[in-house]
Amino acid sequence: MNSVRLNALPIIGFMLMAVLQVSKAQNFAPSPSPSPTPFPSNDGAAIDQGIAYLLLLVALAITYLVH
Repeated sequence: MNSVRLNALPIIGFMLMAVLQVSKAQNFAPSPSPSPTPFPSNDGAAIDQGIAYLLLLVALAITYLVH
């Protein structure tokens, strides 16, 4: 049982590393028109989706380690 937990940690680490590398894979296109504020506006959908994926991975890891 302990060897399973010790083997799960590197696997979870590699999965997290892969997710973080995917987020760096694409560059966003520049805004077509100048924004009145110095920072571009964002609806937060990408941030929400990133948080959801992170929570999903954490829940999966906890479930795997507890089971």
